[in-house]
Amino acid sequence: MLPRDMRLEKKMESLGILEEDLIEKFILGSGKGGQKVNKTSSCVYLKHTPSGIEIKCQNERSRELNRYRARQMLCDKIEEILYQEKSKKQKQIDKIRRQKKKRSKRAQEKVLKEKRERSVTKQLRKNPPETH
Repeated sequence: MLPRDMRLEKKMESLGILEEDLIEKFILGSGKGGQKVNKTSSCVYLKHTPSGIEIKCQNERSRELNRYRARQMLCDKIEEILYQEKSKKQKQIDKIRRQKKKRSKRAQEKVLKEKRERSVTKQLRKNPPETH
């Protein structure tokens, strides 16, 4: 099995991403992490000049890991654009949107009808009231 960076290099090569086309900057981190994050420039900014895609990554505490993750994210974005695929993240967002979407009037009526039918079935299962 290839080491992580070799796989990433192969992926970048297959997508036509050259290191010369990347503008890389290291920015002072922010957010959670306290003194360590606020004092070190571990946040990585990547710009792919041919496509104009910009990536900012501060997921990890290590600058090297952030450089790796930023390149991964860039590959994913370019792949998504090239192959018109939805990323896993976008698929998850769409799924949640569908779940929260309000039902149509017809679908709502169908659900209520099924509930009423189920209620009648359950009522028939009950024991008749006792008479003294």
